[in-house]
Amino acid sequence: MEQFRGVGDKATLVKITVLRGNNLRGNKAESILNYVRAEFNGIVLGDSQKLDAAVDQGVDYNFTCSFECSDAAHTLDDMAHKPVILTVIEVLPKEKKQKEEKTAVIGQAIVDLLPLLHGQVSFLSTVLLHPTPGSPAEAPSLDVTVCVPEPLLSGVQLSDSNLLKVTVETAYSVPEVWNPVSGSGPLSSYVAALQVPLTAEKEQVLMFSNGLLKVGGESEPMGRPRKWPLGPLLAPGAQFIPGVSMEGEPIEMEDGDLTSIEDRDFRKEAETNKKRVSWDTERRCFLDAEGGEDETQLSFHGVAYVDMAPLLYPGARRVRGAYRLYPFYDSDLLVKVKGASTTAIQGFSRIWCCWGFPCGSGLRHCISVLTYIIIEIALEKSLVPKRSPEELAKSLFLALHIPSFLAALLPSLLPYFLPSILLYQAVQEYQAQIASVAGQVLEQYQQLFGPAFLPGEKPLDPSSQEQRKTKLLGELNYSGKYFAFKEQIKYFVVRIVREKMLRTEAFSDPEQLQTFLSQLYVFLVDEMHVALNKTLSVDAQETQPRPLVDCAQLIHFAKEAQLNGDYQLAAQYYQEQLTRDRSDPAHWFDYGVLYMLTADYQKAEECFHYAVSMEQTHLPSLLMCGILAEMGGRLEEAETFFEGATCVDPANVVAWTLFGLFYEGQENSIQTEMAFLEATKQQRAALVVTPPCRVETRVESPGLGEEEQEVANCESFTIEPDVWALFGHIHHLTGEFGKAQECYERTLDFVTDATDTHPIYLRLGSIYLQEGEFQRAKTTYLRACKSSPSCLTWLGLGIACYRLGELTEAEDALTEANILNNGNAEVWGYLSLVCLQTGRRLEAEQSYKYALQLNLQKEAVLHEIKALQDHVGFGNPCF
Repeated sequence: MEQFRGVGDKATLVKITVLRGNNLRGNKAESILNYVRAEFNGIVLGDSQKLDAAVDQGVDYNFTCSFECSDAAHTLDDMAHKPVILTVIEVLPKEKKQKEEKTAVIGQAIVDLLPLLHGQVSFLSTVLLHPTPGSPAEAPSLDVTVCVPEPLLSGVQLSDSNLLKVTVETAYSVPEVWNPVSGSGPLSSYVAALQVPLTAEKEQVLMFSNGLLKVGGESEPMGRPRKWPLGPLLAPGAQFIPGVSMEGEPIEMEDGDLTSIEDRDFRKEAETNKKRVSWDTERRCFLDAEGGEDETQLSFHGVAYVDMAPLLYPGARRVRGAYRLYPFYDSDLLVKVKGASTTAIQGFSRIWCCWGFPCGSGLRHCISVLTYIIIEIALEKSLVPKRSPEELAKSLFLALHIPSFLAALLPSLLPYFLPSILLYQAVQEYQAQIASVAGQVLEQYQQLFGPAFLPGEKPLDPSSQEQRKTKLLGELNYSGKYFAFKEQIKYFVVRIVREKMLRTEAFSDPEQLQTFLSQLYVFLVDEMHVALNKTLSVDAQETQPRPLVDCAQLIHFAKEAQLNGDYQLAAQYYQEQLTRDRSDPAHWFDYGVLYMLTADYQKAEECFHYAVSMEQTHLPSLLMCGILAEMGGRLEEAETFFEGATCVDPANVVAWTLFGLFYEGQENSIQTEMAFLEATKQQRAALVVTPPCRVETRVESPGLGEEEQEVANCESFTIEPDVWALFGHIHHLTGEFGKAQECYERTLDFVTDATDTHPIYLRLGSIYLQEGEFQRAKTTYLRACKSSPSCLTWLGLGIACYRLGELTEAEDALTEANILNNGNAEVWGYLSLVCLQTGRRLEAEQSYKYALQLNLQKEAVLHEIKALQDHVGFGNPCF
């Protein structure tokens, strides 16, 4: 680092000029003779001339004094923590036979020199003159200027230097044997000290003397001012640093010891009712590459260890907390600081307190009563800079859009994006052709039956609808339009086959062909309905009709399909959701999660990138982008996403935990500790806001292993129904359905519902169906249909009613299921069973045909349908 300018012969002269005194008043109601004395660093800089001042009028001193700032005397560190002391002194009239002049102090003012360390060359300040006890002065003040001929620090020095601020507040829960007066023995003194590095090689001891022993009874008020570390040199009032006060925080957000929920009651009691020693003193320390060395020798009685690693976190400038006091032993100290680096920064990782009081006066009691001391250490500038929001936004933009730029530059990447683009165009063109054909069919229908739509004409008979349909088809066939319509649509169906189904060759396996045709049929019918919903309406003047299923239902159905492992069906729902609304980042996130479940990480990352591109504050997508970037070895990009997530929601425990795991993988111990410590703080804060419910009885969950049983018997849970639901899901996934049933039933017995009851209803209802408990299955599925209806809840209800012989209710439930999803083969299978039971041949055949086309996989249902077809003699369209 560049040498300090005030070295040797180049010492810098600091000039202090007292311009004027205001509102001065002496001991008598007449003019007063007075002067100003200036002191700095224990040295008197000079006295002004004695001037008369009329009562309540100002006095112009125009008094200038100075001192030289160098690395030998009056150093930058002295200027950081020692103010210029200005004392206004009244000269009292001489009495008879009085040989020497008598004086009285009117007041004392403090001038803080910190602006000079910030690069200023001069400043003007009006400082309050603190009256001495008994002084009649009211709100007196002094106008003062301070200047230097050139900046004390060059630009490089100013950038490289720093200001450390150490505040020793109060030691709480001190031993009762500590008394203000110790009988005939010596008075106890309470001194704290800490050793800090000024450079990589040199250290300095900061002293905090004159601790005040107080009797408990009330809490120390927050917002109380901080004191200069000059002790009795200052008059009352002048001892406080202007504009600086204690800034506390909730216990759970502190650093240090005694921050857990269990410590809160002890801390409250200690900080209200027990004895304490108070300093409330701030010591500033100028950190420069060329600092002085303090040879002070201390006799250590007690020690408090403060982990200063948090000051190495990006953007961190402050640590504050309660730190336990331990007896001082050299061996313990060596263990605590073992392995610490000797660099100036790492030197901050240790701090110890020196307590000066008579030997044997109760040190051992500090351990038994849990004595602790509140310490704050702050830096003016963070040691490790943190990226600004603008820099982070720029990094996020590059991380999100560089892949797109590469796709445009490198043709080899284009096929990755092309299928989704082509598919979207093919589907849009197919829907457009459906709309065109629908318009032409409607035109033909109006030509045949148009008069019925005229005002005053007799409306069409609903019972003759089939005849009108037959007539319409006959007319279309006779005119050749039917063939033309097929040819018009065929080309676009072929495009979908190639670009949606990715088929360009003929099938050799008939079974694969049948499966393919079923999937294609379902897709084309669904897209046909989408097209018709967009184009047709009852009244041309009205808005387009609302679709049967909204986006909220679609996401519900998609997650339900995920729950059952039907990822293809889930994908269809997500695609439909994106077709309706592509601008919601949550939709892209959900689609990305589906790709994660199928291990298609490349497409998952594309979805998460879309989400963050739309909304840079979408926390779940930021986290997933970070995870996938780390999986891909793009560490700088991953760090950007994780950092962005913690900036979006600084209180998010998951974000900080993932950030910590990322740094742990990079073996970055400092950053790992930072992230995990912040996660712990936020978790503690969350527990304070939402205290957990205590479990008073031992949990006995059937069939749990020893480790899971221990989890169940933790001292507290946040919400008990969720715990039982979790146990039920574990048993269900491991195939222990009886145990899962018991856990689910216990979950539903609580007055408070679990967070998500839908999977509980579905799985419990399925267990009841398997066990033949159809009435209980019906009740369970009914509850599911009321809370969150879906195709599967209505299907379950329909099956239960069918097994109970309630055919009308079964058909109603199955119809509801079909409305929500007409591509579920099992729904068509049970509709076929209902129609066979009620003697409706055509509907039974049609339902059975759809079940086969959709590739019904339930062998038991297929055998049951076949057996019933044989019994009634109809229902199989294949014969």
